[in-house]
Amino acid sequence: MLSYQNLQPLLKSFVEKGPVGCSCAVMHEGEKVFEEYIGYADLETQKPITSETIFRIHSMTKIVTCTAALILYERGKFLLNDPLEEYLPEFNNPQVYRTSKEGKQEISLASRSILIKDLFTMTSGLSYSWGTTEQERRVKEVEEQLNNQEDFTKETYIRALSKALSTIPLAFDPGTAWKYGYSHDVLGALIEVISGKTLGQFLNEEIFKPLSMNNTYFNLPEEKKEHLSNFYIRNEEGKLIKTLDMFPKVDTRFESGGGGLFSTLGDYSQFAHMLASGGELNGNRIIGRNTIQLMSINHLNSQNSSDFNWNRLAGYGYGLGVQVMIDPPTSGSNSPVGEFGWNGMSGTWVTICPKEKLSAVYMQQMLPNFEDYQQQRLRSVIYGSL
Repeated sequence: MLSYQNLQPLLKSFVEKGPVGCSCAVMHEGEKVFEEYIGYADLETQKPITSETIFRIHSMTKIVTCTAALILYERGKFLLNDPLEEYLPEFNNPQVYRTSKEGKQEISLASRSILIKDLFTMTSGLSYSWGTTEQERRVKEVEEQLNNQEDFTKETYIRALSKALSTIPLAFDPGTAWKYGYSHDVLGALIEVISGKTLGQFLNEEIFKPLSMNNTYFNLPEEKKEHLSNFYIRNEEGKLIKTLDMFPKVDTRFESGGGGLFSTLGDYSQFAHMLASGGELNGNRIIGRNTIQLMSINHLNSQNSSDFNWNRLAGYGYGLGVQVMIDPPTSGSNSPVGEFGWNGMSGTWVTICPKEKLSAVYMQQMLPNFEDYQQQRLRSVIYGSL
């Protein structure tokens, strides 16, 4: 049984130094062994965080999208080594930005197609718009064009996004490097094409309903909006400032497989513990045990892993949409080899361990998110309690 004594003081220390509130739950062998809500969802009115509080989970959406795609993989709808253009024809004959010997940027054909597994592993060459490269500048233009487009009756936003991204040369030859980007949003487009349903419909039918995740959405219903936690920016003086201009929006056309979901601590705990329990929870089978094993082993190699080097990822490899513990000594981690998970931009975090049949979910809503400080400490306390 997990000991609570070290986890609660750690969460209180987070709130003293960082977010206005947080929540955390741990499940072990099918039982919820720890659940705590500290601080506020709304600092101004001192509305507390509770089990009903809804959070933007940002990139923790990625694990849900990858799980959904693997459901279709298990049904024989695609193979990981299939070329992407067999399903999304717009990605036929991809081009790549290259730098010549003279230092000039050139565009030429990619050495091979994007494979579906490249989407899972972020080795597709697709980018976000966060940087200063020509590719990222063009991705920013695509985002602005889609945001100004009013009519999405002919196709969904993510199908339009996928087609627009396919017109931009890739950052590198597929499979040769790792780059955080729109890969899992394009994976969402793949799910739509193969299933004939919107991504939201597919997730709802295949994952949310069977797991009783009744408060997880791309679009928040009107009656749920009052439960949404405020989002805060912590400025250099340490003052917390509420911001309303934060993705995802409560009313959106963009069902982002890479970062668009809203959820509660309890809902996401159900999802995480399903993966920790071999793909089944409360008699509902979502995905196979062997598929989870494939998801949670390192798929990077010595060639393409050099950019997978964020501080908090020391000792981890990258599987099918998840960080995967491969080297505890390098990480300084007491979690076992095979522990996996991911986090969200606002500081949300999940760890999943099939070996221990353990999962833990942490929720907050703040930038900067303090992830390097918080997540390794959460991991140390949670796995140290076993």
